[in-house]
Amino acid sequence: MILLVTPSERAPECAAALREAAGEGIVVAESLARAATLLRAESYLAVVLDQYLVETEPHEAENTLEHLGTSILVPVNLAISGMERLVREVRAALQRRQREELRARQAAIVRLQSELNGTITALLLSSELALEIAGLPAAAAEKLQSVHDVVKRLQKLLESADPMGDAETAASTPRIV
Repeated sequence: MILLVTPSERAPECAAALREAAGEGIVVAESLARAATLLRAESYLAVVLDQYLVETEPHEAENTLEHLGTSILVPVNLAISGMERLVREVRAALQRRQREELRARQAAIVRLQSELNGTITALLLSSELALEIAGLPAAAAEKLQSVHDVVKRLQKLLESADPMGDAETAASTPRIV
């Protein structure tokens, strides 16, 4: 969902153009106070903010911006911007957000895979050392061998998995038309 913040009489026209271009729901806030309330209540993909409000109400604008959360800010001057420019800027911002989310997801996957590989290596080493203990009861050796085999299978699964496959597929699927 996209939040459009403007007192402009063009708000309905802008909302319709954004809805059609982005394929997202549009919520219109006529004031910064209303926008801050909406931002506290819900998360938005983007916040399209009329620069007129920033210039006329700088303190209220600062308060509103504190509540953006993960929303991407798209400042626009609706007094001089046409619909094409508005749509182009919002599309660009949404695409930027999508790329940033992909990079963050990829970084998280790489970090998780690295942590899992370290844990798997430790489990394999520990189970192999335990299996070498002289006089280990047969039942305990059997259980340790079973654990070792499971960890080896897990290691093979992680090695064969494409850590970026799902993330790249999601990124290549166009959301914005």
